[in-house]
Amino acid sequence: MKKSVFLKDIKAGDKVNDFFLVVEKNSAFSQKGTPYLNLRLKDRSGEMEAKVWDNVDKLEGVCKKGDYIFVRSRAVSYRNTIQLSLLDIRPALPEEIDPLDYFPTIEGDVETLYGELMDYLDGVGDPYLNKLLHSFFDDENFSTLFKRAPAAKGFHHNCLGGLLEHTLTVTRILDFLLKLYPEVKRDLTMTGGILHDIGKVYEFSYTGLIDYTDEGRLIGHIVMGVEMVDEKTTLIEGFPRQLALELRHIILSHHGNLEFGSPKRPKTMEAMLVHQVDDLDAKLNAFREFIKESPDNSSRWTPYHRLLDRFIYRGSSEPEEEPEMLP
Repeated sequence: MKKSVFLKDIKAGDKVNDFFLVVEKNSAFSQKGTPYLNLRLKDRSGEMEAKVWDNVDKLEGVCKKGDYIFVRSRAVSYRNTIQLSLLDIRPALPEEIDPLDYFPTIEGDVETLYGELMDYLDGVGDPYLNKLLHSFFDDENFSTLFKRAPAAKGFHHNCLGGLLEHTLTVTRILDFLLKLYPEVKRDLTMTGGILHDIGKVYEFSYTGLIDYTDEGRLIGHIVMGVEMVDEKTTLIEGFPRQLALELRHIILSHHGNLEFGSPKRPKTMEAMLVHQVDDLDAKLNAFREFIKESPDNSSRWTPYHRLLDRFIYRGSSEPEEEPEMLP
């Protein structure tokens, strides 16, 4: 049995027997003192509240936050919002779950985007850097993880394939800007752009909810990425020490400031360029996705974005008025 019903398509009165991911779960009491369960369920189309009113004692231990479940339920309207009234719950079997049904994915074709990134990789002329890049991306296990991984838990590119999309965009922008700054080392900068976030393939887990792995919380993708590069460069005979040093600095400093997680601030032109482009793409993606997800499309402003610390102006959907002609 596979998933066939998505939350965005559910209407009041529908019988919904399908698979979902548990985002939140807590116990509560009604005004009459009767216990019930409050769940928030998710698939790739969105999230929805769900309630268990009957058999609470029996069903309470069936699932927890982050579990995939199969539900028998009925969709009801409460205060003009659709929610599910759950009649029964069981854990989903691993073979019944495809993560692509539960997480948003990038809009572009993954293999096409990956192929473009490989074209940039092959354009790196320095033999040591080219060999280093291929040592990562010729590894089938690494490339599979790289194509699937998100770039963040919540701030930007927080979808399957997000790491690939973000890395490719950073690389495209670097390719353009390097034409304007010929004194910046092209091969080093392009390699730094491609590898700056490689630690994220192990920083995040996304078998259930997108969350940090133990390594992600204890070490973080910046240090993990440097360790991965160190391991590879030591296996490449004759890899120049100075070249490895400058590449490591790009990765260590790409978050820019100490308070944002970088052990060092950018101190080379190559590191500064990678940092600025990384920050630009992350913030513009956060703007774009927040505008897209904000509920009130009639408003010219989004709700307050906590991480960006601002409201975002989305503009008017009405056509601009023609200016009056001066007499």
